[in-house]
Amino acid sequence: MADDFTDAEKTATRLARQVGAKVERKLRAQRDPAPGVWFGLGLMGIVGWSVVVPTLLGAALGVWLDRHYPGAHSWTLALMAAGLVLGCFNAWVWIAKEDSAMHNRPDKHDGP
Repeated sequence: MADDFTDAEKTATRLARQVGAKVERKLRAQRDPAPGVWFGLGLMGIVGWSVVVPTLLGAALGVWLDRHYPGAHSWTLALMAAGLVLGCFNAWVWIAKEDSAMHNRPDKHDGP
């Protein structure tokens, strides 16, 4: 009988921990609601523009250089590719910073 009681205690303790963890998650979700659909769409727009703007600036500078200083190689293609690489790197750094801020945010309600 004593073994059954310890098994029941273990089960109850495990169940209490699971319920406590679910309650904590629910309370945290109520305090800090998840970003909505508009946040995600805005994020996609910002990432898109952070790639498009350097690409178009590189292409515009390349067209100007091709018109004023023609050569054997196309400045337009080279600077457009450089702008694309710069824009993708910029978007990657920005997304990594936002992801880090979302996941490493200290919870101000947890106490000392």
